[in-house]
Amino acid sequence: MPDVDTLTTRRAFVAAALAAPAAVAPAIAAEGAGEVIDVATHFYDTARPQGVPWPSPTEPVLYKPSYPERYLADVKPYAVTGVVAIEASPWLEDNLWLLSVADRYPLIRGVVGNIAPGHPDFRAALERFSKHPLWRGIRINGAGLGKTLGDARMMGDLRMLMEKNLSLDVLVGAPVYEDVAKLSAALPELRIIVGHLPLDDATGLRSLGARPRVYAKVSGVVRKDGHVPTERLDELWDVFGPDRVLYASNWPACDMIARYPVVYKTVLDYLAGRPEEVRAKYFAGNAQAVYRLTTSTSR
Repeated sequence: MPDVDTLTTRRAFVAAALAAPAAVAPAIAAEGAGEVIDVATHFYDTARPQGVPWPSPTEPVLYKPSYPERYLADVKPYAVTGVVAIEASPWLEDNLWLLSVADRYPLIRGVVGNIAPGHPDFRAALERFSKHPLWRGIRINGAGLGKTLGDARMMGDLRMLMEKNLSLDVLVGAPVYEDVAKLSAALPELRIIVGHLPLDDATGLRSLGARPRVYAKVSGVVRKDGHVPTERLDELWDVFGPDRVLYASNWPACDMIARYPVVYKTVLDYLAGRPEEVRAKYFAGNAQAVYRLTTSTSR
């Protein structure tokens, strides 16, 4: 892995990789949802000369260039006013690539990068990337939280994240909620966003209820058999309350289970009987607060 300071020499590679269509303006939200900010989207270009580490060519549904134009086309007949882009690639220089994409597309209101705590270049990379006005934090895999909690260097890296007032996304595929709660207790000012919820197994979920800076990214709303786990959604709202749940699609990975309009309408229908204020917080207000997002008109 090259030193982060050498990444300035890779601007040519970034520019070549960004041979994409011109920027598009954010769409207008529909169906009474008001402003809509999707906090789980992935952008990448499988046509780059160097390829991408994810997704795999064996996943034809995902393995195609994915830019905001494709995203906005997939959202129809609904619409979204802004997104948070999550970097799934472990290649350090791809954080630069995604930031460069965000510079071109006003739809992207924030970028969550990928720098592994404990990486020898973590602090230099965080120092560098966090100077970009759209950088909002990093994402880690929850499966490694147990190791992270016991590693002084990793915890020191996450403390730096907290001290810079940045956020931490935690990707969970198994119920590691008690580890998340321990991390929050150790770094109480760190904003932690857990996704993709809800899981079928909610063991330990309520341990997060008492952690006011832990939030739920609600993107697992449809199962492969078409079932909507309403009881699990009820539990999320009960544990986190209306101020700590965020709208997320996990696009384009959601296409492996359900197309975007199905995901969107599922939560729209679920919230149909809730007060307008609650819907506004879920679809945009909570995202703006947690990720400290700028308005689209200020870019």
